[in-house]
Amino acid sequence: MPSAAPRSPRSAGRSRRWTAVLGVLALAAGASSLAAPAQALVAAAAPVDFATHCVPPPIAGIPPIDGTTTAQITVDNAAPKVGDTVTVTYTVTKPAAGNPVDLALPADIMTPTGKVTLGGAQPGSVTVTGPKKNPPVPGKAPFPPFSMTGTFTVTAPGSITLSPGDYNIHTSYIMELDTPCTVTNPPAPVSETITATDQPGANERTITLGTATGNPGDQVTVTGAKFAPNADITVAGRAGAAETADKAIVKADASGGFTTSLTVNDKATTGIVAYEGTAWDAEKGAGPAAYTVIDDTPLPPGSQKLNASVKAGTLSMSQAGDAVEMSAVDFGAGGPSTGDLQTLTVKDFRGGPAGWSLTGKVTDFTGPGGAKIDAGKLGWTPACTTKPGSPSTCAAGSAGPVGSAGATLASTPDGAVTGGEFTVNAEVTLDVPAFSAPGAYSGVLTLTLT
Repeated sequence: MPSAAPRSPRSAGRSRRWTAVLGVLALAAGASSLAAPAQALVAAAAPVDFATHCVPPPIAGIPPIDGTTTAQITVDNAAPKVGDTVTVTYTVTKPAAGNPVDLALPADIMTPTGKVTLGGAQPGSVTVTGPKKNPPVPGKAPFPPFSMTGTFTVTAPGSITLSPGDYNIHTSYIMELDTPCTVTNPPAPVSETITATDQPGANERTITLGTATGNPGDQVTVTGAKFAPNADITVAGRAGAAETADKAIVKADASGGFTTSLTVNDKATTGIVAYEGTAWDAEKGAGPAAYTVIDDTPLPPGSQKLNASVKAGTLSMSQAGDAVEMSAVDFGAGGPSTGDLQTLTVKDFRGGPAGWSLTGKVTDFTGPGGAKIDAGKLGWTPACTTKPGSPSTCAAGSAGPVGSAGATLASTPDGAVTGGEFTVNAEVTLDVPAFSAPGAYSGVLTLTLT
């Protein structure tokens, strides 16, 4: 039966970007405003149909099934930079296979895993897995829809295509069975395309896994690329934010690549990482790549195992409005033009160990006849509050200039468990030079949530 993969924690590179206009600033005569809606850059994904060859478990005693799968690929960031981590969701809305026997299957016994095929500027594949979550499936009925998630690190600028790949459904009921489904004429049609931009100095290290699931004690093949040539690499299991005792040491080759096997014993493992040296360093490591250990512990007689799941969400930002009125400044006197950013709301419903950072940078303010006020003249005093009950605590950035280089508006730290809702504000001040030409001035503030 088809299968899926769990989602791994977001690494520091994963981001969404919003743009806001620091609108019209009138000197000596009128009010000024910080204007423009902030909006996420998200590309449209499309569902696709593709021919699939599915092989039912031998115990079913039926031949392979050649049918059509309908699926869709979505991403959390359609405009990443090289070095960013992109979370991919592979949703099978119509599996090609179904329950091959007359016996009804109970709820929450199906675990899907699969692959997403990358093309264009960065060919390769992404391992995806899904939770053990399904409604009851009557005998001989089609399998229900399911979703799988995984991550990959962007290593090349340009257009990167994403297509559905092979998938498998593992069932744990009476016995352990698999229904693998392969793409008949690979690759399947492109469902999503992202455009990556270059980021000099970015961490381009990547790892891929030979499989996304295994029983306790199984070995998983780990392949790495773009590590330091001939470096000693630690490959380790992750249980949330903590490393497990499952580790292996391998030496990278002259090109920075390696392939090794890691024995995974810890049933709490949710991912696998690799890094140079003996201690995790995000600048010298890659991952976590999603991995699920299938709990094969037998139940005591007369007992039932109850399986529940919590669905991970996204990291998002919204704003209360699209205009901020700033005070006018008199010609000849100059001085501060002040206002307040529209309230921003950050919602972190991803789960896992990763915190977030909200930063901003601004362009020069342009005015009449080519007049200009330097971006470095804009400063802010940030404030951030945390909604009660949130696992993370928000910290406001430092008061000071924003400028074209940018500054931190607010952030939360990494931790064993993170997430929550946060309200972010800032007082903004533009230091207007004396005798600046009268008229309206505007700049562009870009806010980036990572």
